[in-house]
Amino acid sequence: MKAVIQRVKRASVRCGELEAAIGPGLLVLAGLEVGDTEETCAWAAAKIASLRVFEDGDGKLNLGLQEVGGEILAISQFTLAGSIARGRRPSFDQAMAPDAARVLFRRFLDLLKAQYPRVKSGFFQEHMEVELINDGPVTFILER
Repeated sequence: MKAVIQRVKRASVRCGELEAAIGPGLLVLAGLEVGDTEETCAWAAAKIASLRVFEDGDGKLNLGLQEVGGEILAISQFTLAGSIARGRRPSFDQAMAPDAARVLFRRFLDLLKAQYPRVKSGFFQEHMEVELINDGPVTFILER
């Protein structure tokens, strides 16, 4: 699993008329790869929910979502499993097949909500428009 985690002032995702939006918190773009399991998702969910990436009174990244009352917007992003190392066209050989990824991404969302309940999500295997205001900018890459 690969994830790009961005601290945001706000973020939203739209698919036609459907929309999910959060205020301050974390935008998580998650790419599932061949070999990822429920264990992988549990590890990622626990890590994301417990990150201390919000500034305290001294300006240090010392506070978590709970302390700041933040939210999470999690979006499945299969292109994170792509490789552009060779040629000009991305290779998606390491991306998990859509049917398996749909099930595992739902499980990831459930595990994330069990760790921190203020979670919204994007729309699996749909063309989406994502808007965000990155706060900092603060961005991390999570890989396992």
